Amino acid sequence: MTQKLAWLTDIHLEMVAQSRLDALLREIRNHDVDALLIGGDIADANTLGLHLLKIADALKIPMYFVLGNHDYYGADIPQVRHTAKLLTDKNPYLFWLPQTGVVELSTTTALVGHGGWSDGGYGNFMQSEIMLNDYVHIKSLITDDKAERLAKLKNLGEDAADCLRPLLEKALNDYEHVYVLTHSPPFIEACWYEGKTPALDDAYLPHFTCKVIGDLLLEVATTHPDKTITVLCGHTHGSGTAQIRPNLEVITGGAEYENPLIQQIITVS
Repeated sequence: MTQKLAWLTDIHLEMVAQSRLDALLREIRNHDVDALLIGGDIADANTLGLHLLKIADALKIPMYFVLGNHDYYGADIPQVRHTAKLLTDKNPYLFWLPQTGVVELSTTTALVGHGGWSDGGYGNFMQSEIMLNDYVHIKSLITDDKAERLAKLKNLGEDAADCLRPLLEKALNDYEHVYVLTHSPPFIEACWYEGKTPALDDAYLPHFTCKVIGDLLLEVATTHPDKTITVLCGHTHGSGTAQIRPNLEVITGGAEYENPLIQQIITVS
């Protein structure tokens, strides 16, 4: 049996006019997809649940989503994750990854996911003068101590990798092809911006890539050479594809504020 999936990322619905959202939903319906993948930066903390419920009610198909950094704006990290958990528990169409676990898409293909976090692993965080809005609008990251901020980011990245590892191992043991839905690019080569990669210098890379998830992906790609891994990420708003290993591909979705787009229609058989 063939399934069609629509992949979206960085749709920032808190900035989107209702007419544009309606047009996006019509486009998704016209593709007659079986499920929706959303790779984070769905809205902000105050409107995340409202927008997810609105889309679920409109489409009435399974929606598998991860959280991006913007989804935490206006709240702290545990609070937003609790909201995602409640939405998954209470709505039959909403499935927060990683809580949902390994999702079978076909007898040979599975989906796993985690939003990850830009963990300061690439580039030079301590010398970077970049001050993201994350560090002002996400309560869990507010600190005047740069070393403390880096420690928080590293912990978030490590927690993400620790959570994703058993899911990824199980999926690769049981299926031939595994899709990994995440938010931050896990490799420098996947950090696309304005058509270039690596498009960001050492000052920006720490804030836009998740090295610890990249390290995990390299490890499992090596230990499962006969399996295929396709990573779907976003965050940079630049699009491109990076072939990291023969069996490991990373597709980065592009985005523009106020104009949410379908990145790809994925067919799984």
